[in-house]
Amino acid sequence: MSEADRIAAAWSRRRTSRWQDWPARQLAERKKHLGVSVSVVVPARNEERTVAGVVAAIAKLAADTGLVDELVVMDSDSTDQTSEAAAKAGATVHRTKDIAQHLGSFPGKGEALWKSLLVTKGDLLVFVDADLTHWGPHFVTGLLGPLLHDEKVLLVKGFYERLYKESDGSVTADGGRVTELVARPLLSLWWPELSGVVQPLAGEWAARRDLMESLSIPVGYGIELAVLMDTAAGHGLDAVAQVDLGRRGHKHQASHDLAVMAAELLLVADRRRPEATAKDPHDDVYLRQFIRVGKEMRQRSRPVPAAERPPARSVLTGGNIILTTSE
Repeated sequence: MSEADRIAAAWSRRRTSRWQDWPARQLAERKKHLGVSVSVVVPARNEERTVAGVVAAIAKLAADTGLVDELVVMDSDSTDQTSEAAAKAGATVHRTKDIAQHLGSFPGKGEALWKSLLVTKGDLLVFVDADLTHWGPHFVTGLLGPLLHDEKVLLVKGFYERLYKESDGSVTADGGRVTELVARPLLSLWWPELSGVVQPLAGEWAARRDLMESLSIPVGYGIELAVLMDTAAGHGLDAVAQVDLGRRGHKHQASHDLAVMAAELLLVADRRRPEATAKDPHDDVYLRQFIRVGKEMRQRSRPVPAAERPPARSVLTGGNIILTTSE
């Protein structure tokens, strides 16, 4: 076993827990004792079918325990009734393009979470995806546990058995294709000290506001990998913890769409190598793919999200924030 492998294994033993280790009411008492506040942020794009269920479950947790002070849905350019469904279920809804309009707007999950820092107030932030179909409010309590009980923990990653629905309707645990084919090999080869993180791309995670406001944020799906890498690099491996959340079900994307996500992750990781020579965040980056049209294969080029937002702290302290809220 290499030194990096030993470091990863030792970290995993110290910093891994289960959601059952963090009962909601005990956490609520701990939160009250510490005098901190909690915001749950749900990024969403065209998720009218599932977002209300996610919001309603978290709203009930808040009402029953007082553990959640703020529940916000960040609507990222939805063309369906996502905003209306989320608001009706009990969330405060913000459309990302309406927040700080003078800063412009990008499509993407990272953009939604970066802009959430401009409209939320919680000392602790919990991020939960809007497309969940097999989950529970214990996702929120599990992720909050390490933050409330250890001030050295800055970032908490969830992990789970990822359920995947096959074309025949059967359900397997073979989800997480980009994790297994891209993220895990990347970490094992170039950042082996992070190889003990079970789900580096997990959409359910939590962090301290101070940390999030200090980081550069990729505007797309690279946010989870970037935050993990930057937290460990800037604050040490023990600033990261992980929690077993059980099982998770959600909708899945086509392979061609996952390829764009994979390209973005490679770009994000390359920028964070010590010898990085990656493209400037302002450059255009494209992924060339091939699809069959009739009897021939045709090439198409798809943009890869390359931009990164600066630390939100620089925006919050460097000028006036102009907000337009939709509820």
